[in-house]
Amino acid sequence: MFKALVTVHHLMCYGNERFTQYLASSNSTFQLSNYTDKTGPKGYDMSVFIRRYAKYLNTKALSYRTVAFDFTKIKRGGDGQLRAMSVETLLKTIPVLQEQVDHLLDFDCASSDLTNQVINAAFFLLFKDLIRLFACYNDGIINCLEKFFELTNKKQCREALDIYKRFLARMNKVGVFLK
Repeated sequence: MFKALVTVHHLMCYGNERFTQYLASSNSTFQLSNYTDKTGPKGYDMSVFIRRYAKYLNTKALSYRTVAFDFTKIKRGGDGQLRAMSVETLLKTIPVLQEQVDHLLDFDCASSDLTNQVINAAFFLLFKDLIRLFACYNDGIINCLEKFFELTNKKQCREALDIYKRFLARMNKVGVFLK
């Protein structure tokens, strides 16, 4: 099961975009929230990672369905997609990105777990996704902060401030994950 999820993630990252579009449009998400491998003692240990990994892949496909692009594949930097968004679109897009980052950080494996080749392969793909997601997240926050003092709507100001507070909390979690 774990190898199949790694293969799906690899296809989402390096395969044709139609594959991700199919996953996003399909209702056949990975229903593995109660998955437990009872075939042996290692199966129980791996089941936790399988559930967490499937949850992240579901979130990645759902975020593609919600925003119509993959955060890990968009242009980043000064002229990137999140830097050019309007405030209204940005305030709808960043929470989707935040949820994807949260589910990625939930994978949470220790360095001793990385001796397992399958966990290591999954972690490598997650690590690459996290670096790209962090860059997008950073671009979105920079755009949000640049436009913060131009906001006239009190509700938007509150949303932008909440997004920034959650960004700061997640950065601590990202640091722990990368260690």
